[in-house]
Amino acid sequence: MDKKSARLRRARKTRAKIAELKVVRLCINRTNSHIYAQIIDASGGKVLASASTVEVEVHKELANGGNVAAAAIIGKRIAEKAKSVGIETVAFDRSGFQYHGRVKALADAARENGLKF
Repeated sequence: MDKKSARLRRARKTRAKIAELKVVRLCINRTNSHIYAQIIDASGGKVLASASTVEVEVHKELANGGNVAAAAIIGKRIAEKAKSVGIETVAFDRSGFQYHGRVKALADAARENGLKF
């Protein structure tokens, strides 16, 4: 089993539990050069809010989109966008990534800006 299929197996287990709970989820994805965050409704069919380092406003102020500082900015932006849509509580879907580094920075920044996990 390679690294990607192991990560997707972990993600599948997490998503099954979140779907069982029927709650809105904060889904993240990271690549070497960027990080992405989406708020997805309970049915899993609609993206309610999104933020990423490829957005023009964010890309201008960042030298590198693949570091902890960029993840913290995205966490803050996704929390603000979620509040504007009227979402306070979400389930954190880390997509099988280890809760460490950029993933942790994004989650902490989202919590500090009022999003509850």
